[in-house]
Amino acid sequence: MNDKENTGKTLVLGASDNPERYSYLAINRLRAAGHPVIAIGKKTSKVADVEIITEQQPAAGIGTVTLYLNAGNQKAYYDYILSLRPKRIIFNPGAENPELEEIAAKNGIRTMQACTLVLLSTGQF
Repeated sequence: MNDKENTGKTLVLGASDNPERYSYLAINRLRAAGHPVIAIGKKTSKVADVEIITEQQPAAGIGTVTLYLNAGNQKAYYDYILSLRPKRIIFNPGAENPELEEIAAKNGIRTMQACTLVLLSTGQF
C-alpha cells in the first residue's frame, strides 16, 4: 500500500450487495487490505463489515472516492463529493466523466481513470 496515495477512508459510490458487481468486490478487497470504507448505494445493505447507506451523510477523512456510477448518475453527487474534500477520485471503467474530472481539477482533487480492483491487486492503491 502506498500511504501517500490513500490517506484516509475510501468512499465507494454506487455500492451494491450483489456479488457479481465490481463495487461489491471492491468493498471486500478494500476491507481485506485494511482500508476503512464508507459505502453509498441505492439500498441499505451490508457487504463484509461495511454498512451500505443511501444518504449523502457528512464524512470526515475521505482520502479516495471510487465511482461505480455512470456519468449521468454522478451529477446528483457532485456537491457532496466536493464537500468531502477527497485527495483523489477514481473513475472505474464505465464511470468516466470529463465534466466531473474538470470540476475536481479546479478544486485541487486528483483524478484517475483506473480500476480500483487492479490498483489493489498491483499494490498501487
